[in-house]
Amino acid sequence: MRKFTFAWEHGVTVFLVVAIALGSSLSEYFATTDNLSFVIQDVAEIAIIALAMTYLIIAGEIDLSVASTLNLASAAIGFSFRNGVPFELAIVIGLLVGLACGLLNGYLVTIVGLPSLAVTIGTLALFRGLAYALLGNEPVNELPENWIVLGYENIPNTFLPWSTIPLVILAAIAWVVLHYTRVGRWTYAIGINAEAAKFSGIPVARMKLALFGVTGLMSGVAGVVYTLRFASASPDGAVGYELSVIAAVLFGGVAIAGGLGSLWGVLAAVFALGAIRSALTLLDFTGNALLIVSGLLLLISVVLPRAIELVKDRRKSVTA
Repeated sequence: MRKFTFAWEHGVTVFLVVAIALGSSLSEYFATTDNLSFVIQDVAEIAIIALAMTYLIIAGEIDLSVASTLNLASAAIGFSFRNGVPFELAIVIGLLVGLACGLLNGYLVTIVGLPSLAVTIGTLALFRGLAYALLGNEPVNELPENWIVLGYENIPNTFLPWSTIPLVILAAIAWVVLHYTRVGRWTYAIGINAEAAKFSGIPVARMKLALFGVTGLMSGVAGVVYTLRFASASPDGAVGYELSVIAAVLFGGVAIAGGLGSLWGVLAAVFALGAIRSALTLLDFTGNALLIVSGLLLLISVVLPRAIELVKDRRKSVTA
């Protein structure tokens, strides 16, 4: 399985290189520093959430409410600021809202015992509704200039947007924790066999609750980045982001059944999606084209490993 993961990650990396090469050949504007900056900005929120979602799916769970959590955190920031709260404190409130959403999902899954798929489908709608309850149909557009410049300007003397800094820091932390610490080993063990992990002394329920909480918190961080990037908090933001996040994680080599995957393939898949989205935008395709691409990658990431497994089984039976 490790060999399969290694090979899949390299395949995704090759796919990323091909996507970049194809985009460069289709449009002269694709490989410019302005467009590369746009691609990083465009995938920053998806990448931040995907870091946490990787852990969650490896542990055998899933969260379909991440885009709604992002949107609710953004709405909480806008609502707080509109009602006189300093913007710095409004950001903290947005992060806490994201954490609370994740912990609610985790509580319903680990303590109440409900399946994560059903729970997060429900909270997906709940959190969207709460965002509308906070803001109504009126977005908050009057945000402090000294903050929103971080959403659309680059780090001085580079083509990298400011969102690169939290993304790199969070990716480094997630990488080290997943691949070099006990928490990472526990995450894999839970995904392989939760019952066996429990009998070996791993606090399965607490670990899953923490993973849901971190996923909510990272969705809150993405909500801050999203609010600054669009200089607005609206009740209908980030629609369809959950599909892009899950497609990137699964296409990056994380097994939907849990217990298998790494962050390298996930990050490569995120930027491959960003490259495809940029190329389609430059070629004047509609926004629905990205949803089609995300859906196709999602199907490939689920069907292809199973097809390879069936072919190997047939070869073994023939040889036997």
